[in-house]
Amino acid sequence: MNRETAWSEYKRTEDPVLRQKLLNEYLGLVKNVAGRMAMGFPKSVELDDLVSTGVIGLIEAAKNFDPDRGVKFETFAVPRIRGAILDELRALDWVPRSTRAKSRVLDKSTSKLENRLLRHPNTTELAKEMAVSPEEVDATLGEVSSCSILSLDELICREDDNRQVPRIETIENSHASCVLEDMELRELKEYVLDAISLLSEQEKLVVALYYYEELTLKEIGAIMQISESRVSQIHTKAIMRLSEMVKENFAS
Repeated sequence: MNRETAWSEYKRTEDPVLRQKLLNEYLGLVKNVAGRMAMGFPKSVELDDLVSTGVIGLIEAAKNFDPDRGVKFETFAVPRIRGAILDELRALDWVPRSTRAKSRVLDKSTSKLENRLLRHPNTTELAKEMAVSPEEVDATLGEVSSCSILSLDELICREDDNRQVPRIETIENSHASCVLEDMELRELKEYVLDAISLLSEQEKLVVALYYYEELTLKEIGAIMQISESRVSQIHTKAIMRLSEMVKENFAS
């Protein structure tokens, strides 16, 4: 039984055994999506955790997938897998407790030495103060630098109400937002490319000539031997179809 037939059979019978079999066949898709997403996040974000969360998106996709609509399950599932992972990442604290603990020790030692030496301490001085090797100091500096958490636990006064809060609550995690936004844009582009393949041949040709070859509607009409107004109609219809597919299948 091929996958298309299997999906139709599952939607008709809701057989849990067949459902599990189908889900198992798409675990590789979850791992692929999670693997690509993991490249944009700190090393503290475990790939296995992303995969586990992605499976939740896969299950949700299987629940809502309609094989009669003519869309491949892979195309339907990827945005939901990605969305489940992104939702989880937004709720996570990316920085491990161990790194935060190292950050506090490093910050305290640095402040202590600055007060004593009246200058910023070097790696050797920090290592002696922290009772670790210079290599460990360098490794710690690398960890806290990549996570941008140095001194974020420090209590400061908010300007609006003079209430003391951790510094981290007063700043925006622009790095995290940037990574998420870039990833969402990349995934959206990939989805649109898949969606274009579902357009009619005329619509695909108009989209390709207009957006990739940057031809005018009049030039496209000459190539396709149809009127400019007809090209405009085809273009409008294609964009409307793509917009509907994105709204329906890319929501996270």
